[in-house]
Amino acid sequence: MEISNKSSKIKLITSGIIPFLFLIILMAYIFGPGSDLLDLGIPLPEITIEKVDFMNSEIQVTVRNTGPISVEVAMADINDRIQPAAVEPDKYLNRYETALVRIPFEWNEAEPYRIGITIEDGTRFEKEIEAAAPAIKPSLELAWFFAIIGTYVGIIPVMIGLLWLPFIKRISKQKYHFFLALTVGLLLFLGIDAVEEALEVSKENLADVFNGGLLVATVTILSFLGLYYAGEKLLKTTQSSRLTKPVAIALMISVGIGLHNFGEGLAIGAAVGMGSIAFSTFLIIGFALHNTTEGIAIAAPMSRERKVIGKLALMGLIAGSPAIFGAWIGGFAYSPFSSVIFLSIGAGAIFQVIIIILNMIRVECNNNLSNASVVSGISVGLVVMYLTGILI
Repeated sequence: MEISNKSSKIKLITSGIIPFLFLIILMAYIFGPGSDLLDLGIPLPEITIEKVDFMNSEIQVTVRNTGPISVEVAMADINDRIQPAAVEPDKYLNRYETALVRIPFEWNEAEPYRIGITIEDGTRFEKEIEAAAPAIKPSLELAWFFAIIGTYVGIIPVMIGLLWLPFIKRISKQKYHFFLALTVGLLLFLGIDAVEEALEVSKENLADVFNGGLLVATVTILSFLGLYYAGEKLLKTTQSSRLTKPVAIALMISVGIGLHNFGEGLAIGAAVGMGSIAFSTFLIIGFALHNTTEGIAIAAPMSRERKVIGKLALMGLIAGSPAIFGAWIGGFAYSPFSSVIFLSIGAGAIFQVIIIILNMIRVECNNNLSNASVVSGISVGLVVMYLTGILI
């Protein structure tokens, strides 16, 4: 009997492996002996200009070979004028390989420039810089500046939003349902906003070879599924621990908003590094108004709990402080690919929290999600986020 079971397991494993073996053989043939049969056209080269840094009397251009064939960097130009340039480590780039093109040039701050890179077959690739700004160098002073900006646009607005808690505690059950639904509307807008930002970054700064749209969709869905699974596990632990269901939901909201604010921090840091954003008082007020509503989203589920001041403060830090870390990374080590990844993760986290809150509302409203409080709450949340978003 035992031998029969072992034999059946071996057959099962073999039946699962055989298709993979044939797939490997097929791929090996396509990229080996069969490559000539499938060579029906001429592969076109492609160079992506990933980054442009303005240094002292020099412009440094980071390029990546994102085409199907190897290329050789032939020359560089600025505003259609050929300039002497050095390529490090060398001019020959295999697929996905990067090189640094150093162009001696006396540039002027705030002026626009068109940077061109030409390869050996005469194909030219261009990137336009709207306003030149000195490349930032890591320093304690700049790190402190990013921390202050992250605090202004992340931590303080969320903490202000948490001050709505006493008001939400005193309202009727129907109005409480309205604020829960308002939370859904706020988060729904944030999720859509995160997806839009990720798609914009991928379109403007990510090479076509990475399939930015599909990358955003894939990471968002995987983030949603992973965090939904973790969230369900967290909710189940409320039955056997001191952690209550409202606190668990508020914690998940904080994590989702924190991931979103991390992506926002990346964008802020990158904008400072490229000199394309001015942190005026008006801009800071716009961020504050927009992110204050995130505090309401955390406070609403906690409004039926007692002794929550310490927990709320901790959740406010979880939701707001990632903006600081995002600003540091975006300013000192910006990568379009990582920005797309984190914005997509944030979107998936927020959509996961929306499902959790909707389930909570469904239970509170006796399986009726179409009542006036829920519909009006979601609608008002979307409108509020849109109006405060206009100021950013």
